[in-house]
Amino acid sequence: MPQAIAETIFDVFYLSFALTAGLTMLFKGSDPLVKKAGLMAALLGAGDSFHLIPRAYALWTTGLEANAAALGIGKFITSITMTLFYLILYYIWRDRYQIKGQKPLTASMWGLSALRIALCLLPQNQWLSYRQPLLPGILRNIPFSVMGILIIFLFAQEAGKAKDSVFRFMPLAVALSFGFYLPVVLFSRTAPAVGMLMIPKTMAYVWIVHMGRKLCKQT
Repeated sequence: MPQAIAETIFDVFYLSFALTAGLTMLFKGSDPLVKKAGLMAALLGAGDSFHLIPRAYALWTTGLEANAAALGIGKFITSITMTLFYLILYYIWRDRYQIKGQKPLTASMWGLSALRIALCLLPQNQWLSYRQPLLPGILRNIPFSVMGILIIFLFAQEAGKAKDSVFRFMPLAVALSFGFYLPVVLFSRTAPAVGMLMIPKTMAYVWIVHMGRKLCKQT
C-alpha cells in the first residue's frame, strides 16, 4: 500500500504537469517552436498515461502480474510515443538554431524512429506477458539509444555555440534520462529494485518539458 500511495501521488503530479504544460503551449502558444514543444510535452503525458494509469490501478487492486496485459499495452504505447518525442525534439533543435539542409541527418532520425517502431511491433516482444523476454527489449532500445546520443550531441554543439540559456542543459537532461532508463531495461528482471530508477528518469523528462516552457517567455 505505501508503494501504491507514493507512486500514485508522483504519477498524478507528473502527468498533470506534462499534459497541462503541453496543451497550454500547443493551443495558446503563437510561435511554431512553442507549439512543437507543446506537442512534445502533450505526447509525453498522453503516452505515459497509458502505462501509469493501469499501473496505479494494478497497485491498488489485484497486483501487477494480474494486470499484465494492460500494463504491456501501455508499455507498448509509451515506447511508440517516446520515439516520436525525440523525433519532435530533433525538429525543435532544427528550428531553434535555424538549421538548414542536413538531409542525411534527418533521414537518419526518421530511419531510427521507423526501425524502433518496427521492432516494437514484433510479436517476439510479448507485450501481453508479465515477464517479457530480455533480447527484444535490448534490440528495440538500440535505435532509440542512438537517437538519444544524436540529440545529446546536436544540442551540446549548437546550444554551446549559441550560448543558449534555454537549452544549455538539454544534453545533460537527455543523458540522465537514458542513464536512468537503460539499467532498468537490462537489469530490472533480475534486480527489481532497479525499477526505482524510473523515478529520476521521469524527473529528467520533467526538466526537458520545463525547458520547453521557457520558450514561452521569449515569444
